[in-house]
Amino acid sequence: MLERMDIFFENRLVGYDEHMLKNIEGANEFYKFTASQLPMEAESEVLDLGCGTGLELEEYFSLNPSAHITGIDLSAAMLNALARKFPDKELRLINGSYFEVPFENERYAAVVSVESLHHFTEKQKASLYRRLFHTLTAGGYFILTDYFAETSELEKEYFDNLKNLKQEQNITDNAFYHYDTPLTVEHEMEILRNSGFSDVRIVMNWGATYTLKAIR
Repeated sequence: MLERMDIFFENRLVGYDEHMLKNIEGANEFYKFTASQLPMEAESEVLDLGCGTGLELEEYFSLNPSAHITGIDLSAAMLNALARKFPDKELRLINGSYFEVPFENERYAAVVSVESLHHFTEKQKASLYRRLFHTLTAGGYFILTDYFAETSELEKEYFDNLKNLKQEQNITDNAFYHYDTPLTVEHEMEILRNSGFSDVRIVMNWGATYTLKAIR
């Protein structure tokens, strides 16, 4: 049965960090690598989309302890866990959808998202990525670490499966439900370029999980 996104993650909060680090291919490396790609200047402003319990932030604060983080997540329980981890850090945590939370123009040196955006459509991402472009400072960049579909055919299959499951379960609202619908990495990069980013590149991968860097 499909679960609403916020409920899905709240139900899995206990043991979530351990599950991600032990069961996701490359996770013991890609959180550290992602953190290493973020700004190292003191008090850097960074926006984290789908920050969850902050696995990438654990690594980032070890490199840049004075960074200022704005974290957005659908799960209040996840955000509470994150706040408990870092009581002495500069955190602004927002319980909501990053598709709806307003972003200030030219505020952030970097935006980061890890294992969150593989649940959404091209249309949703295109709108979000245009907003990310404008919230970055000149020369700012977006670091995306996520897993991707291996082929266009598989990408389509994921979305078809989700549509069928919603029909079978009589889900008609517009809430987010947890079901993986990754795009291909080529498709993802195309959306980023079409959203205004001048330089979009692959910087690392672990199997089907890639880190992309998109520079304003």
